Amino acid sequence: MDWLAPVVQWLADLGPWAPILFVLVYIVATVTLAPAFLLTVSAGAIFGILRGSVVVFIGALLGASAVYVLASPLARSRWLARLTRDRRVAAVRAAVVGEGTRVMFLLRLSPLVPFNVLNYALALSGVRYRDYAVALLGMIPAIVMFTYYGRIVGDVAALAAGVALPHGPEYYVLRAVGLAAVVVATTIITRAARRAIEREKKL
Repeated sequence: MDWLAPVVQWLADLGPWAPILFVLVYIVATVTLAPAFLLTVSAGAIFGILRGSVVVFIGALLGASAVYVLASPLARSRWLARLTRDRRVAAVRAAVVGEGTRVMFLLRLSPLVPFNVLNYALALSGVRYRDYAVALLGMIPAIVMFTYYGRIVGDVAALAAGVALPHGPEYYVLRAVGLAAVVVATTIITRAARRAIEREKKL
Protein backbone atom coordinates (compact mmCIF):
# COMPACT_ATOMS: atom_id res chain seq x y z
CA MET A 1 0.00 0.00 0.00
CA ASP A 2 2.88 2.39 0.75
CA TRP A 3 4.10 2.39 -2.84
CA LEU A 4 0.61 2.66 -4.34
CA ALA A 5 -0.40 6.10 -3.01
CA PRO A 6 2.48 8.09 -4.58
CA VAL A 7 2.06 6.14 -7.82
CA VAL A 8 -1.60 7.17 -7.99
CA GLN A 9 -0.66 10.84 -7.54
CA TRP A 10 2.00 10.48 -10.24
CA LEU A 11 -0.51 8.94 -12.67
CA ALA A 12 -2.85 11.89 -12.23
CA ASP A 13 -0.30 14.20 -13.90
CA LEU A 14 0.65 12.08 -16.90
CA GLY A 15 -1.88 13.34 -19.44
CA PRO A 16 -2.44 11.09 -22.51
CA TRP A 17 -0.17 8.35 -21.16
CA ALA A 18 -2.13 8.02 -17.93
CA PRO A 19 -4.67 5.34 -19.05
CA ILE A 20 -1.97 3.01 -20.42
CA LEU A 21 0.28 3.34 -17.40
CA PHE A 22 -2.72 3.08 -15.08
CA VAL A 23 -3.57 -0.31 -16.60
CA LEU A 24 0.04 -1.46 -16.17
CA VAL A 25 0.05 -0.39 -12.52
CA TYR A 26 -3.28 -2.16 -12.00
CA ILE A 27 -1.79 -5.37 -13.40
CA VAL A 28 1.20 -5.12 -11.03
CA ALA A 29 -1.09 -4.40 -8.07
CA THR A 30 -3.25 -7.40 -8.94
CA VAL A 31 -0.36 -9.84 -9.26
CA THR A 32 1.35 -8.61 -6.07
CA LEU A 33 -1.89 -8.67 -4.05
CA ALA A 34 -1.73 -4.92 -3.43
CA PRO A 35 -5.17 -3.41 -2.64
CA ALA A 36 -6.63 -2.37 -5.99
CA PHE A 37 -9.40 -0.43 -4.25
CA LEU A 38 -7.37 2.80 -4.15
CA LEU A 39 -6.68 2.54 -7.87
CA THR A 40 -10.34 1.88 -8.67
CA VAL A 41 -11.55 4.89 -6.71
CA SER A 42 -8.77 7.13 -8.02
CA ALA A 43 -9.69 6.22 -11.60
CA GLY A 44 -12.92 8.15 -11.11
CA ALA A 45 -11.05 11.25 -9.98
CA ILE A 46 -8.48 10.99 -12.79
CA PHE A 47 -10.59 9.87 -15.77
CA GLY A 48 -14.24 10.37 -14.82
CA ILE A 49 -16.88 7.70 -14.28
CA LEU A 50 -17.26 6.17 -17.75
CA ARG A 51 -13.65 6.33 -18.88
CA GLY A 52 -12.42 5.40 -15.42
CA SER A 53 -14.69 2.34 -15.29
CA VAL A 54 -13.44 1.15 -18.69
CA VAL A 55 -9.79 1.64 -17.73
CA VAL A 56 -10.27 -0.17 -14.42
CA PHE A 57 -12.08 -3.09 -16.05
CA ILE A 58 -9.31 -3.48 -18.63
CA GLY A 59 -6.71 -3.39 -15.84
CA ALA A 60 -8.69 -5.91 -13.79
CA LEU A 61 -9.14 -8.24 -16.77
CA LEU A 62 -5.46 -8.16 -17.72
CA GLY A 63 -4.33 -8.38 -14.09
CA ALA A 64 -6.59 -11.34 -13.39
CA SER A 65 -5.39 -12.97 -16.61
CA ALA A 66 -1.78 -12.53 -15.50
CA VAL A 67 -2.63 -14.21 -12.20
CA TYR A 68 -4.27 -17.07 -14.08
CA VAL A 69 -1.16 -17.58 -16.21
CA LEU A 70 1.03 -17.63 -13.10
CA ALA A 71 -1.18 -19.64 -10.76
CA SER A 72 -3.16 -22.10 -12.91
CA PRO A 73 -0.14 -24.37 -13.63
CA LEU A 74 0.12 -24.87 -9.85
CA ALA A 75 -3.36 -26.43 -9.93
CA ARG A 76 -1.64 -29.54 -11.31
CA SER A 77 1.30 -29.41 -8.91
CA ARG A 78 2.25 -32.26 -6.57
CA TRP A 79 1.57 -30.10 -3.52
CA LEU A 80 -2.00 -29.39 -4.58
CA ALA A 81 -2.47 -33.01 -5.60
CA ARG A 82 -1.57 -34.06 -2.04
CA LEU A 83 -4.01 -31.51 -0.66
CA THR A 84 -6.86 -32.77 -2.82
CA ARG A 85 -6.40 -36.33 -1.58
CA ASP A 86 -8.79 -35.24 1.15
CA ARG A 87 -12.11 -36.04 -0.50
CA ARG A 88 -13.78 -32.99 1.03
CA VAL A 89 -11.21 -30.65 -0.50
CA ALA A 90 -11.43 -32.49 -3.81
CA ALA A 91 -15.22 -32.28 -3.74
CA VAL A 92 -15.23 -28.52 -3.14
CA ARG A 93 -12.70 -28.01 -5.91
CA ALA A 94 -14.74 -30.15 -8.29
CA ALA A 95 -17.86 -28.20 -7.34
CA VAL A 96 -16.27 -24.87 -8.23
CA VAL A 97 -15.00 -26.24 -11.54
CA GLY A 98 -18.30 -27.93 -12.32
CA GLU A 99 -20.47 -24.90 -11.65
CA GLY A 100 -17.99 -22.68 -13.50
CA THR A 101 -19.16 -19.27 -14.60
CA ARG A 102 -22.27 -19.07 -12.43
CA VAL A 103 -20.45 -19.42 -9.10
CA MET A 104 -17.54 -17.22 -10.14
CA PHE A 105 -19.89 -14.50 -11.40
CA LEU A 106 -21.69 -14.44 -8.05
CA LEU A 107 -18.39 -14.22 -6.18
CA ARG A 108 -17.19 -11.40 -8.46
CA LEU A 109 -20.46 -9.56 -7.91
CA SER A 110 -19.73 -9.21 -4.22
CA PRO A 111 -17.44 -6.41 -3.01
CA LEU A 112 -17.12 -8.44 0.21
CA VAL A 113 -14.77 -10.91 -1.49
CA PRO A 114 -11.30 -9.37 -2.11
CA PHE A 115 -10.63 -9.21 -5.85
CA ASN A 116 -6.92 -10.05 -5.70
CA VAL A 117 -7.28 -13.00 -3.32
CA LEU A 118 -10.19 -14.40 -5.33
CA ASN A 119 -8.08 -14.33 -8.51
CA TYR A 120 -5.54 -16.73 -7.02
CA ALA A 121 -8.16 -18.93 -5.34
CA LEU A 122 -10.07 -19.44 -8.59
CA ALA A 123 -6.96 -19.92 -10.72
CA LEU A 124 -5.72 -22.61 -8.32
CA SER A 125 -9.09 -24.37 -8.40
CA GLY A 126 -8.48 -25.44 -12.00
CA VAL A 127 -11.36 -23.56 -13.66
CA ARG A 128 -11.27 -22.86 -17.40
CA TYR A 129 -9.88 -19.49 -18.40
CA ARG A 130 -12.94 -18.67 -20.50
CA ASP A 131 -15.26 -19.06 -17.50
CA TYR A 132 -12.78 -17.23 -15.28
CA ALA A 133 -12.62 -14.25 -17.67
CA VAL A 134 -16.37 -14.05 -18.40
CA ALA A 135 -17.15 -14.04 -14.66
CA LEU A 136 -15.20 -10.78 -14.32
CA LEU A 137 -18.27 -9.05 -15.75
CA GLY A 138 -19.74 -9.44 -12.28
CA MET A 139 -17.34 -6.74 -11.07
CA ILE A 140 -18.85 -4.01 -13.25
CA PRO A 141 -21.43 -2.69 -10.71
CA ALA A 142 -18.75 -2.29 -8.00
CA ILE A 143 -16.28 -0.72 -10.45
CA VAL A 144 -18.83 1.87 -11.60
CA MET A 145 -19.85 2.68 -8.02
CA PHE A 146 -16.31 3.19 -6.74
CA THR A 147 -15.23 5.26 -9.74
CA TYR A 148 -18.35 7.34 -9.13
CA TYR A 149 -17.22 7.94 -5.55
CA GLY A 150 -13.79 8.88 -6.81
CA ARG A 151 -15.37 11.40 -9.15
CA ILE A 152 -17.36 12.89 -6.28
CA VAL A 153 -14.23 13.35 -4.15
CA GLY A 154 -12.33 14.55 -7.21
CA ASP A 155 -9.03 14.92 -5.37
CA VAL A 156 -6.43 12.24 -6.07
CA ALA A 157 -4.12 13.50 -3.32
CA ALA A 158 -6.93 13.25 -0.77
CA LEU A 159 -7.83 9.74 -1.94
CA ALA A 160 -4.20 8.65 -1.74
CA ALA A 161 -4.03 10.06 1.79
CA GLY A 162 -6.99 7.90 2.79
CA VAL A 163 -9.87 10.35 2.91
CA ALA A 164 -13.17 8.72 3.87
CA LEU A 165 -15.44 8.11 0.89
CA PRO A 166 -19.09 9.13 0.87
CA HIS A 167 -21.39 6.11 1.13
CA GLY A 168 -24.73 6.68 -0.55
CA PRO A 169 -27.71 4.30 -0.77
CA GLU A 170 -26.14 2.52 -3.75
CA TYR A 171 -23.21 1.46 -1.54
CA TYR A 172 -25.45 -0.34 0.93
CA VAL A 173 -27.56 -1.85 -1.86
CA LEU A 174 -24.45 -3.28 -3.50
CA ARG A 175 -23.20 -4.66 -0.19
CA ALA A 176 -26.57 -6.32 0.42
CA VAL A 177 -26.60 -7.76 -3.10
CA GLY A 178 -22.99 -8.86 -2.65
CA LEU A 179 -23.77 -10.62 0.62
CA ALA A 180 -26.72 -12.39 -1.01
CA ALA A 181 -24.48 -13.40 -3.92
CA VAL A 182 -21.92 -14.93 -1.55
CA VAL A 183 -24.66 -16.86 0.26
CA VAL A 184 -26.04 -18.20 -3.04
CA ALA A 185 -22.56 -19.10 -4.33
CA THR A 186 -21.72 -20.88 -1.06
CA THR A 187 -25.01 -22.81 -1.22
CA ILE A 188 -24.34 -23.90 -4.81
CA ILE A 189 -20.79 -25.01 -3.96
CA THR A 190 -21.93 -26.87 -0.84
CA ARG A 191 -24.66 -28.77 -2.69
CA ALA A 192 -22.39 -29.62 -5.59
CA ALA A 193 -19.66 -30.79 -3.21
CA ARG A 194 -22.14 -32.96 -1.32
CA ARG A 195 -23.25 -34.57 -4.58
CA ALA A 196 -19.61 -35.21 -5.53
CA ILE A 197 -18.93 -36.92 -2.16
CA GLU A 198 -22.06 -39.05 -2.48
CA ARG A 199 -21.05 -40.15 -6.00
CA GLU A 200 -17.59 -41.09 -4.69
CA LYS A 201 -19.13 -43.21 -1.93
CA LYS A 202 -21.14 -45.17 -4.49
CA LEU A 203 -18.02 -46.04 -6.51
